[in-house]
This record gives sequence, structure tokens and C-alpha cells, in this order.
Amino acid sequence: MKLYAPWEKTFKKIATPFEHFLHAQTTTGIVLMFMTVMALMLANSPFAETYAHFFHTKVDIAIGDWHLEHSIHHWINDGLMAIFFFIIGLEIKREILVGELSNIKVAILPILAAIGGMVVPALIYTGINYGGEGAGGWGIPMATDIAFAISALVLLGNRVSPALVTFLVALAIVDDLGAVIVIALFYTEQIHLLSLGLAGFFFLVMIVLNRVGIHMILPYFIVGLFMWFFMLESGVHATIAGVIAAMAIPSKPKQPPEEFTKETRAQLDEYDTYPVGKAYMLHEKQKAILQNIKDRIDAVGTPASRLEHDLHLPVALIVIPLFALANAGISIDFSSIGETIVTPVSIGIIAGLILGKVLGIAGVAWLAIKLGIAKLPEGSSMSQVFGVAFLGGIGFTMSIFVADLAFAGSDELIFQAKVGILSASLFAGLFGFFWLKYIAKSPSNEALKS
Repeated sequence: MKLYAPWEKTFKKIATPFEHFLHAQTTTGIVLMFMTVMALMLANSPFAETYAHFFHTKVDIAIGDWHLEHSIHHWINDGLMAIFFFIIGLEIKREILVGELSNIKVAILPILAAIGGMVVPALIYTGINYGGEGAGGWGIPMATDIAFAISALVLLGNRVSPALVTFLVALAIVDDLGAVIVIALFYTEQIHLLSLGLAGFFFLVMIVLNRVGIHMILPYFIVGLFMWFFMLESGVHATIAGVIAAMAIPSKPKQPPEEFTKETRAQLDEYDTYPVGKAYMLHEKQKAILQNIKDRIDAVGTPASRLEHDLHLPVALIVIPLFALANAGISIDFSSIGETIVTPVSIGIIAGLILGKVLGIAGVAWLAIKLGIAKLPEGSSMSQVFGVAFLGGIGFTMSIFVADLAFAGSDELIFQAKVGILSASLFAGLFGFFWLKYIAKSPSNEALKS
């Protein structure tokens, strides 16, 4: 029961958006782990053929002569995952506007570490696979799975400082932004300019809705749906529409917070002037006041914050678990697993996610600190940053996503990539967790030692 205690407390206090974010990511990590194990069990059970056939079942949406037909696997990866990328877009926007990335002095360390954690793994993978059939998979080890990584840190409790958790969150969000750019620029085979232009048009419509002060969610949803469809038709991966759409969602409140406080206080005072009726029935005027206060709460909030809060749970409990169930199930032949894991693709991913992430994240962070460009997160040590760098080697969700794009049409290379991703993520997660729990020294301990 102690494992869930930190989450239970979240419901007994007023939690900040950042605390809600951590709670959602931790929940996602636990559910993701369960669904990954479930997918592996199904893929290696007597139900393996049924499991594979289900996700290859075609689902057709037709209106008259027009129809859109894709497999369930495709709908999950191109449809539902667009919602996941929409959440990523909202998180990136929040961090840039009001989060850790809004202060360049604080943001410089995770930004530089994230860049190092993307570039070095890509270089290592390319060095191993240069000129080979798997050379196009260089983007696979660049990614960090934010849910798994944050879950590991949260489970460590007070052994890591809040600033170190914030460092990892900022690093992972910059990493996500990098992955989105890589997918958009390098994993698009053919672009249909007309469809891309129409997607751009609908994005501009969303910007106009923002500029004229529309705070209702429905118009953005309808226009965003059209943008997603034309992005899908354009050849650019449709999930990119989710990130772009997030940039158009209003992040400013309709009503200034100071006006909300003053007017709501007056409304509450008026509410108290009416006596409570029989069976605690409210006076009609009280009902009107409560509705008015609710409207004011909606006005002082922002569509971006409401959507981020409301969508985290369905993404955590539906979208990501379905993605894991559809993509993590690989049939493992233990007699040949040794041959698979030493293929250039698997070795490149393993070396990239483990060695590359550590060299890229911890190495660049150490260099930036030594040069005086940045400083360590408060209450943490370089030894702990080293452990966090290992957690950055948990690729999983985004790595599998990129692997499907990089090796589309080659089941063998996708299989090799997934073996590498699962192996590296498992090792990086366990090593990083145990390093931070049992080996990494806090600043006070390092001071005593010196």
C-alpha cells in the first residue's frame, strides 16, 4: 500500500498542474508496464495468431463514395496517438510559457542535456549501422519515454530532490520536441502538397479562433479533426497534427484572475444571504449564483490547461496502454534471441539508449556545469544526474513509434528494433533506479566525503 500513498495524498490536497502532471505520468508508467507484459504474453501464447489478426483487422469509415480504411493497428498509431502527441504539444507549450523552460537560466541545463541525449545516441547508432539496411533507424535511440522515466524517480521518493525531478521532466519534454521534429522532417516518405496546404489552412483557422478570443473547445476540436485528416492524407505523419494543434489552443484566461477573486467573493457573500430550504434545497437565486461562479471559473481558466488536465487520464489509461498492447507484442524465439540481439540494428539501439544517453545527458551536463554555463539542480549531485541519464535511456513508447516509421514494410528490422528497445529500456530503467536508490550520493554525503 505504501507504493500508492503519494498518489492518495494528491487527492487530499490542492495539487498544482505540475503535481497533476507527475501523477498522470506515474499512473501511465505503471499501466504501460502492465500492458507491455500483457502484450508479450499474448504474442508468445497459443493466442498469438488471434492477437496479431485482431490488430490487422480493417476498420472502414465511409460516407457515400468516400471512405477511409485502415487496420486497428494503424488507427491506434495514426489516430489515437495523435491525442498523445496533442498532450505532448500542450506540455511543451506550458513549459515554454510558464514552466521550467520559460527561464533560460534554469532551462539551459536540461535543454543542453536533452540535445546531447539525442545527438550522441544517433551518432552511435549511425556508426554501427552506417551503409547497412538498418541505417535509417538512427532516430530510434534518440527518444526518452517520459512516463517510465518519471515513474522511476517518483518511486524513489525523497531520495531525489524535487529539482532533479523537474530537471528530468524538462529534459524529457525537450526530448519529445526533438522527436517530433525528427519524425516530421526525416520520416516522411512522400508529401502531397495540396493536402499539406489544406492542413496548414485549418491550422490558420485555429489561430484565428484563438486571436478573436474563442475559448470554447468544440470549434477547435472540429477544425483540428479536419487538420488531422489532411495531415494524414499529406504523407506527413498524422500525429504531428496533434502537436501543431496544441500550439493554437488559447493559453490566456478570458477573465483576469484579480477580477475573478473580487467578483466571486461578492457572489459568495450574496449566496450566504439566502436561507437554506427544506431538505437542504437551494434557493433559485443560489442556483443561479453557483452557475455564475462556475462560468467565472471556466473564464479564469484556459482551454489549454483544461484540456491538458482532462485528457491526461484517458491518454494514460486508454491511448498509451492500447499503443503498448498493439506494438510491444513480439514473438520471442529464445533459441535465436541471441542472434537477434547482436544484429547491427539491435546493437545500435542498445548502445545508443544506454551508452549514448549516458554520454549525451550526463556528459553534456557535466561539461556545461564545468564551463559555468549551467549549474546542478538544487539539492542534487553529479552522481544523481548520472543515474537520471540512465533513466533517459528508457526509450519504449517513442522509440517503438519511430521504429515503426523507420522500418515500415520490414517486419524483420522492426522485430530487431523492438528487441533492442525492450532490452535497453529494461536495463536502463533498472540500473538507473538502483543507482539512484543505493549508490548515488546526495550533495551532503559528497561534501562529507571530500
